[in-house]
Amino acid sequence: MPKGLKETSSLIDIGFTVTESAPNTFAQARVDLQLNPLDNEVFVVYAVNLDPFTPDALAGQDTSVVSSLTTTSQTAVQNLSNSNCLANANLLIKAAGFVDGGVAFQTGAAETPPTTLEYIGIIATNDFFIQVQGVGNIAPRGMTGRMYGVRARADASIYAALVQSEVLSS
Repeated sequence: MPKGLKETSSLIDIGFTVTESAPNTFAQARVDLQLNPLDNEVFVVYAVNLDPFTPDALAGQDTSVVSSLTTTSQTAVQNLSNSNCLANANLLIKAAGFVDGGVAFQTGAAETPPTTLEYIGIIATNDFFIQVQGVGNIAPRGMTGRMYGVRARADASIYAALVQSEVLSS
């Protein structure tokens, strides 16, 4: 646990899902953490697992489903170069130039970092956001996932810095 934070819960896992309203359109969902700002409560994220739906396998056409989890609202799916993005995952089928359904590829951040990091992020505001968008699909696609972490109480100065950093970087 980072200095200045005191763990107030055991491990919590939060499931979520988001689905496009129409094929190949950006979709975002807000997930409420129900944190208590009066107690300077934050959520320390240990791991995230994103599972995008499988893209359509269409002869001669590349298709994909891209997804991300962020601490702030977004207007497009994000990647890890965005400081508010805690995880992303992409499924792609490369079929351009093929007469069959093509070859599938998967990319994304590891479910848990391959290092000795204690945590992968801290969410200081009351919610997080999940995004998905398909490309070249016939039917709407989506993403399911799970985030693992604990509730913690921050001292006043750390809480203020975390909230300001999260809000100003959105």
